[in-house]
Amino acid sequence: MAGFLGRRVNPMTHVVIDIETLGYPFDSFDKTQQEYLLKFAGTEEERADAILKLSLYPMTAQIIAIALLNPETDRGKVLFQSKPPINTQSPDGTIQFISGTEDEILQHFWEDIPKYSQFITFNGRGFDCPFIMLRSAIRRIKPTRNLMPYRYDSSVHCDLLDQFTFYGASRKFSLDFVCKSFGIESPKSHGVTGLDLGRLSAEGKHMEIAEYCLGDVKATAELFRRWDEYLKF
Repeated sequence: MAGFLGRRVNPMTHVVIDIETLGYPFDSFDKTQQEYLLKFAGTEEERADAILKLSLYPMTAQIIAIALLNPETDRGKVLFQSKPPINTQSPDGTIQFISGTEDEILQHFWEDIPKYSQFITFNGRGFDCPFIMLRSAIRRIKPTRNLMPYRYDSSVHCDLLDQFTFYGASRKFSLDFVCKSFGIESPKSHGVTGLDLGRLSAEGKHMEIAEYCLGDVKATAELFRRWDEYLKF
């Protein structure tokens, strides 16, 4: 394996992935779309909530960051949107920060992901993976692999939310809650949450968004190590 994320596939290569998204401005949608989005919003509070949730859907939001981390080497990269462009690395040289448009970061992601035999997420089946695939299709970018393979085979896609709930047999908890339960530093512990991304983007604090996304994959990587050591059979 060479480079930041590895240059060839072998049976033991893993990568943790996570994305951050940002909803488009509500007034960017036409009248019919706006009416559809607010169809069940009967109060101002419900209207505000519906607009806030635009970031959850690939039809109404864009990807502003994708983090990839090899849990074996702790080397990786964060692909993120930024104006002006930022291309740098962490002080220890283990993490690359590469900025670009949404199209550029998606293309970069699809160049990297085939190099790995297994990708690891937390709720990736429910959010990150379908979001990446649909945004790619919307942007006319061809995925290089299927991010939604057979659910019950974790050898290709290990979704830790599935693993820690035994495929729905027990209650789901957030990444923040699970990390705290396992004594792992939560990415939310530094004061930034997904609700801050719109403000950070508007303020031009793109590196803070990239660092937040990196925190998610670092926490997920540590959870993967716990699962791999104690719960994988």
